[in-house]
Amino acid sequence: MSRRYQWEEYYEAAILETDRFRLPAAIKTAQTAINSRIEELEKDHQGTPEERDAIASALAGIRILQQEAP
Repeated sequence: MSRRYQWEEYYEAAILETDRFRLPAAIKTAQTAINSRIEELEKDHQGTPEERDAIASALAGIRILQQEAP
């Protein structure tokens, strides 16, 4: 997975986390990074449709991870 956006680093770390006890913290960190980016996008209307699609996909992935977390 090649990263193009800064928040993807945290999302990738959450997806790759294999320790189920560390997973909730990794999910929270990724969610926080994504939410911060969403706030930035809403303030200045920057970003691309591709990034917005990537954010939507990441949020869906986080929902799945949350179901698997203890």
